[in-house]
Amino acid sequence: MRLAILGCGYVGGELCRQLVTSGHEVVGVDRCPKALSRTEAAGATAVAGDVTDPDTFASVPDVDAILFTASTAGGDAAAARATFVAGLETVIETFGDRSNPPARLVYTSSTGVYGDHNGEWVDESTPIAPQSAKTEVLATAETVVADSAAMAGVVARIAGIYGPGRWGLERYLDRPVTAGWKNHAHRTDVVGALSMLAVSGVADDEVVLVVDDEPVHRWTFADWLADRFGREPTPRVTVEERLAAGEYSDRTRRRLTTSKRCSNHTLRSLGYEFRYPTYREGFRPAIEAATG
Repeated sequence: MRLAILGCGYVGGELCRQLVTSGHEVVGVDRCPKALSRTEAAGATAVAGDVTDPDTFASVPDVDAILFTASTAGGDAAAARATFVAGLETVIETFGDRSNPPARLVYTSSTGVYGDHNGEWVDESTPIAPQSAKTEVLATAETVVADSAAMAGVVARIAGIYGPGRWGLERYLDRPVTAGWKNHAHRTDVVGALSMLAVSGVADDEVVLVVDDEPVHRWTFADWLADRFGREPTPRVTVEERLAAGEYSDRTRRRLTTSKRCSNHTLRSLGYEFRYPTYREGFRPAIEAATG
């Protein structure tokens, strides 16, 4: 297959590498020179440009599927709207007007659109309830994909991504840990799931949660890490105690005040097999590297 990856950062760059390794023809679009260099090194065709600029896609040939993995690099809601909503609209209009449009568009959304569920389970049937300006934008972007008549739309709601360069162990080893549930997926499995959704077409016009098998309470995770490092567990604090201790960004406040457990039943039922089914397998390489 020929696939276009729009956004070749932490996830998109690895997608390029894995898809090329699997024998696919890949075109990667990004505005960052370093990302473009990594794209070329992976064996993909690199195109410099912005997802909101239709002229960018003049250099992109017809493709069988598009993976929209662009990010705002921590930007605010306005940046998110420009990238996700305007960007998706541009992509759908530009590629949809071609005589040979893509069969499907896979958009990487976030489990953040669910909002707070007091630690209860959520899945694809759970109504979303975004609780910040940015997650409201992500929800709007999902609607843009769902409403596309030009190609099938797949919304991949991805939990917290970790992996090489993004272990974040110090957050649980060196400072007090706030109560709440942790939902995550290793980058290898995020990329594997996205590849399956783009290539196989098993979930066209559907929403799929991309998360590993086992949500874990942050206190439990911190205690597990401390045990692996031979340390005393870090102090525990409640959400109320943490919020009373200072001012926080919108992103941090949302992370602290939204607690839920995300189910991957649908992804599993589609046939995806995890390389790192839980945090225990996923964080093992980082722990072994740090402890010798």
